[in-house]
Amino acid sequence: MRYALRQLLLPLIALLMLAGCAGQNMMPGTSGPSAQELLDQANSQSGQQAAASRLEAADILARQGDTAQALQIASQINEGQLDDAQRIRWALVLSDSALNEEDGDSVIRATDILDSASNLSSDDRQTLRYRRGIALNMVGEPEASARLLIGLQREDAPYELNDEIWKPLSTLSPTALDALAATGNDSITQGWVNLARLYRTSSSDISNLFDRLDQWRSRYPDHPANRRLPKDLTTLREVEDNKINQIAVFLPTSGPLANVASAIRQGLEARARDAEAQGERTPQLTFIDSSEQDTDALYAQATMAGAQAVIGPLDKSKVSELETRSSVPLPTLALNYGEHAQNQAAKLFQYGLSAEDEARQVAHRAYLDGHSRAGIMVPDNDWGSRVLAAFRKGWEREGGDVASVVSYDPSGSVATAVRNLLNSDPSSMDMLFLLALPSYARQVPPTLDFYYAGNLSVYATSHVYEGISQPRADHDLNGVQFVDIPWMIPDAATGGADALPFGSTYQQLSSQDDPGLLKLNAMGVDAYELARRLPLIQALPNTQIFGATGMLQAADDGRIQRTLPWAVFQSGSPQPLLTPVPSRATSNRVRTDERGASLSRSPDSANGSLNGSALNAEEDRTIQSSGANPPSTPSSDAN
Repeated sequence: MRYALRQLLLPLIALLMLAGCAGQNMMPGTSGPSAQELLDQANSQSGQQAAASRLEAADILARQGDTAQALQIASQINEGQLDDAQRIRWALVLSDSALNEEDGDSVIRATDILDSASNLSSDDRQTLRYRRGIALNMVGEPEASARLLIGLQREDAPYELNDEIWKPLSTLSPTALDALAATGNDSITQGWVNLARLYRTSSSDISNLFDRLDQWRSRYPDHPANRRLPKDLTTLREVEDNKINQIAVFLPTSGPLANVASAIRQGLEARARDAEAQGERTPQLTFIDSSEQDTDALYAQATMAGAQAVIGPLDKSKVSELETRSSVPLPTLALNYGEHAQNQAAKLFQYGLSAEDEARQVAHRAYLDGHSRAGIMVPDNDWGSRVLAAFRKGWEREGGDVASVVSYDPSGSVATAVRNLLNSDPSSMDMLFLLALPSYARQVPPTLDFYYAGNLSVYATSHVYEGISQPRADHDLNGVQFVDIPWMIPDAATGGADALPFGSTYQQLSSQDDPGLLKLNAMGVDAYELARRLPLIQALPNTQIFGATGMLQAADDGRIQRTLPWAVFQSGSPQPLLTPVPSRATSNRVRTDERGASLSRSPDSANGSLNGSALNAEEDRTIQSSGANPPSTPSSDAN
């Protein structure tokens, strides 16, 4: 996306080009060496001369529109070999080319000059701050991005910022919005935060959203977003008349998935009742038994019932069959992921819970934390193999190496498994990915200590936690970091149950003794919220929902991806992971207000890696409740 060239005002562009090219005659069609000639010349030069020649070449290529090659050249320049004026020019060339190529990390690197260059002109400083604000969102720091861009808007910077502010702002969790609001009492910041809050709480009911938007406009008559709404909010007008009044739900009442379906239905119905009690315009649910009927018969029955959307099916084989079609009869939110590499069916969305999804998020987080050599422990069964494959693929895509893999016998010796993992060389790895149920996982950290590997960072999936606080039982897990759905770790995820997404529904469902049932209830709650928003998701594919099972967003092929909050065991209980999720490019830097990042960020303010996943709800339900290996039934193995 041509961020800078599209957004800068023409007079400012002219000024920057004149400033950057003073004394040079490098425009296409004029005399002077070409970019290739300059690069050839640099090969015979050294130090500052070579760096200056490469900078000239990158500048020429950027102005000719070859931003990919300009980025490649500029990113390889050692800016320490440039004088002050050249460093500023390098920062402008690199940041502009990197934005055009959507390389946020390179923009961050270029704009670090904001901390050290005292001779930046006001125009150059604003330009670099603007580009950094966009890049911060690209590298997963939306709160910092919104703060910086809102700061520019307060200073009347010559940019159209509303859409660029809304991109990161609309993804922030309630906790992150509170943190942003606390940074300033000015009307521009408070107006943006309140606009994001009403969008988050009303996006499932578009008519109510616009009623509340009118109230917001009355409160902030001079706000920049009042003069021109962000494009995403304007687009909502197009879906206002497409609201869903009736949803058909395909769930089995008999067979191996009946118990899972029952727990999901409980969550669906509880959320529907609660939303209606709060005065929301809610769609009605019609439940259709999917135990014996094929999908065409199910859709025919749903159409006869007047449904405008479908939730289900739950069975993986039925979802796999649907995703090979060109389209489905009604907008559909399947409650599983198909087995094919990609969903091909228009109007078909897929959602569920997945250990593979969690493994990919662990890989991303561990890499951002600075780790590069992974040890892996997974059970020696099909479940372990699938999760291992997901972690390995994600880890190697990040650039990490796998130092050791152990597929352990869940009923066997933990000491043997750990000894095989370390292979007499604990220094060969700097982190451990652990897939294990609590009874096994609790033995791993003490065994690592015994083999002098107690300093190894341990990352785990949600399966390491039973879902209830047991400080005495879990004290050996102290220091282990793991992901889980917000409803399972309310204190760590949001600071308490009162701040949970759909908190009143949580209060109704959380009294039961089985954490596994609560997790499936939460899946039903989010399925209801996703289904009622299907017109919105279709119109605005970047829509995110802060749900009971994580931050939810549809991928390009309609598969819903989840980003989960992090927790760490302290004194035997899950606690917030206060160390923020860093950007790989910025993790070792001190952030300043001018550069837009907060000095301390809320852990959930950053977007995690969003990766597709494969799910089987029966497997997840059984794992949580049995305390044993995942069953080798056809339904669980189908995932």
